[in-house]
Amino acid sequence: MERLRVLMVLRVLVLVLVLVLGSVQRSECVQCFARFDLGQCDEELGEVEEEDCCQNPHYGYQATDGVCRSCGPPEWSPWSPWSQCNVLCGDGVTQRNRKCFGIGVSECENPKDSLQTRPCNSTCCEDKGWGLWLSWSPCSVTCGGGGVRIRKRVCSSPPECRSACKGPAEETDTCETHTCPVHGGWSSWSGWSQCSGHCVSDVIVPKRERGRSCSSPAPSTDTVPPGNSCPGDEIQDQNCSELPNCPVDGSWGAWSPPGPCSVSCGEGIQLSIRACDGPAPKYGGRFCDGPSTRSSVCQKPCPVDGFWSGWSSWGECSTSCIPEGRASIRFRRRACSSPAPSIEPPGSDCHGDDSETENCNHLPHCPVDGGWGSWSPLSACPVTCGVGLQESTRRCDSPAPKAGGRPCPGEGRTTSICQTNSHCPVDGQWSDWSSWGECKYPFGARNIRCKQIGGSQARERRCLHGAHNGSICLGTMIESRVCYDVTQCLVTGSWGGWEPWSLCFPSCGGAPRSIRQRHCEPDYKDYNPTIGRQKQQATFFGKPLYDCGPTPDGRPHIQKQSCLNVPPCTEQAAHR
Repeated sequence: MERLRVLMVLRVLVLVLVLVLGSVQRSECVQCFARFDLGQCDEELGEVEEEDCCQNPHYGYQATDGVCRSCGPPEWSPWSPWSQCNVLCGDGVTQRNRKCFGIGVSECENPKDSLQTRPCNSTCCEDKGWGLWLSWSPCSVTCGGGGVRIRKRVCSSPPECRSACKGPAEETDTCETHTCPVHGGWSSWSGWSQCSGHCVSDVIVPKRERGRSCSSPAPSTDTVPPGNSCPGDEIQDQNCSELPNCPVDGSWGAWSPPGPCSVSCGEGIQLSIRACDGPAPKYGGRFCDGPSTRSSVCQKPCPVDGFWSGWSSWGECSTSCIPEGRASIRFRRRACSSPAPSIEPPGSDCHGDDSETENCNHLPHCPVDGGWGSWSPLSACPVTCGVGLQESTRRCDSPAPKAGGRPCPGEGRTTSICQTNSHCPVDGQWSDWSSWGECKYPFGARNIRCKQIGGSQARERRCLHGAHNGSICLGTMIESRVCYDVTQCLVTGSWGGWEPWSLCFPSCGGAPRSIRQRHCEPDYKDYNPTIGRQKQQATFFGKPLYDCGPTPDGRPHIQKQSCLNVPPCTEQAAHR
């Protein structure tokens, strides 16, 4: 029995817990905006719950239906402009509307007064509407597929008759084009060939070659126009200036007259000599055979010192552009072969370096793509109530893009919603004034109706929507004025002119009508125009029994007319 009682208690507790949890409802998540203006949301903050967003009455939000709503107290938007007359010829109507924005949409005063209709007469009976179509524009592409062309027409009607122009003002059409030409592109260069010789002579410098073909792609020949051939040369050649010079064998010149020995090595005598200079040996060529003197020959040859050949052409640069923080370089070389130093006796080697480098400063700098720097810390929450937007930024400076490099991908700013969990003050707003109260004698219960005795009357208004320490409405809540009570009093008068036709009522559907009337203007000449010591301007309260006699034309003082071609009510208007 005790166990059964415990189970019953547990069941009750579970049921209570389910009911409590089920009653805790969170508001719907919405897109929150920092500004609401006449139905438009602006300055998006992000997604929060509706209650959090509307802690600030100046904010707006957008739910899943896409409609922008205000977080502030309900208020009417300004009236829209009057529409054009809804018929082109004859009697019709023109309309304007307004919307109630705010958390409590139904709380706008006079909620049914959101649509107004008035009669109009259109004079577009013979309007011509659209003019002729203009010529087609050129095709958007000159070759290939997907081209379109456009033609337009102009509505020749005046603004009030534009509804005569129905249909589009612009037409598009596909257009045929021929196949686009394919322009030729070079293949990669082949490798350099072998040099055409093994040494450089005084007449001929050996060359090497490399080639490329106009095949990446080949220019089209079956298109109009045909594709362009590749610009530039198909073959490149280059001097093999790094090769040694070709040897030139020596040949004896004529014998000299006898004279002293002119050699500094070997055995010298007074001899008649001849020089090996016709030509002299060069670049390792053979010296003249035979003795250089008639009596003896030099027994020990002189050493030959080395001498540099000319510099080769500069080689290609190590890169096609100058990398960031590095240099692009190229080389050239020379050989100690003009002539080479003798081995026995040993000649002196050439002085200096056999290679030389230089920076390729004539090249463009390589593009440097931008890179993001670090995110800054989130800024402080910019609001003290409701929700706000913190931001963090980063700069594209690690590195900054240079020489045509790509900018940093993505955004340089990110945001995060911050919540103060504090409702913003909601300032009070005055309601409309109430109707004026009865005109009564201010000093007791004296009856002043139809008497030339002044009274007073009052009206009031309320300060609505104030909350969360918002400011109170400025101004007075009660307003009073002096008056005469002329209710049901017999007053003579005279007929005034016709007032303008009224709005159509109802404003949509049904059988709306518009009225106009001429009023019997009462003659209050027996009443003092001011009341009291302060001589306040008097007003006349109540509806007297006018006596203006018959109207000037003998017709009724009220005229009615049907409003024609009034549009049916929409579903929203039908519920008003």
